[in-house]
Amino acid sequence: MASREQRGSVRTAVVWDALEAALADGPRDVVDLGGGTGGFAVRLAESGHRVRVVDPSPDALAALARRAQEADLEVSGLQGDVTDLVDVVGAGSADVVLCHGVLEVVDPVLALDHVAQVLRPGGLLSVVVGQRHAAVLARAMSGNFGQARALLDGVENVDNRTGRRFAVGEIEELLDGAGFATTTMHGVRVFTDLVPAALVDIEPGAVAALIDLERAVAERPEYFHLAAQLHVLARLR
Repeated sequence: MASREQRGSVRTAVVWDALEAALADGPRDVVDLGGGTGGFAVRLAESGHRVRVVDPSPDALAALARRAQEADLEVSGLQGDVTDLVDVVGAGSADVVLCHGVLEVVDPVLALDHVAQVLRPGGLLSVVVGQRHAAVLARAMSGNFGQARALLDGVENVDNRTGRRFAVGEIEELLDGAGFATTTMHGVRVFTDLVPAALVDIEPGAVAALIDLERAVAERPEYFHLAAQLHVLARLR
């Protein structure tokens, strides 16, 4: 039976593939904005990167500290958010910034401006955002037709739980306007959210097969509109 960790690996495998390839040439100074309890930060620290997590939640940062201690790793936890990011970590202090699941719930223009300030020239930004068209489909399939229509027409924050969603062109335009050049884009969770959890949990080999399928379509633009999320790597110009 698939464990919770295995199911989590299905949801993040594509992102990790891209990040590990981009960071393969040596340790980097990494800032994980909104990194919470350290799901990405601790694994990056295990690979030798110097990681600081910036998060507004003291409870999340306490959990991060316990997680890092259990792994015998040093990960800095700093309380803050996009509004005071530059003050918290310092201008030009990072080679890499992770911004996963953040732009949906903050002012994305302000956030990207502050991220650009903390990155060194040529620095790498990893962005994960919710993708609008998959959200339209998910809401329609669950019978929330009004929410589906609002998302279809681009209405932001149609529910407080998930915030805004982005189409491919919208996130590319935002990044370009903030001084970033997109290097790669991947569709994340193209099929995962559509597959019954019971099937993945019970069927032998289902987790590995689903991860393989997600990897096979991740870079194919024709599947981006089905992806629950988009993962973009971009360089500061």
